Amino acid sequence: MHGWIIGYLYRNREQGDIFQRDVEAEFSIRRSTATGILQLMEKNDLIIREAVDYDARLKKLVLTPRAIAIHEEIIRVLEELEEQLASGLTE
Repeated sequence: MHGWIIGYLYRNREQGDIFQRDVEAEFSIRRSTATGILQLMEKNDLIIREAVDYDARLKKLVLTPRAIAIHEEIIRVLEELEEQLASGLTE
């Protein structure tokens, strides 16, 4: 689940602030489930919850450099694997 959330945050990081409610909606999970997952991700240095200046109740979710590096490494490995698998196939 952490990997899916990292991927979601990574893909959508340029589209504006992403909040816990967005994660809940994207993955169809309850608030309590999302809270537990996000707390663990924060503890493991994968995300940071940052306050937004327009609403003190909201905390946007931001990937840490560690999470970005992990995600990019996974993508690189998957692309290599796909290349290897496709190399043996004809058009």
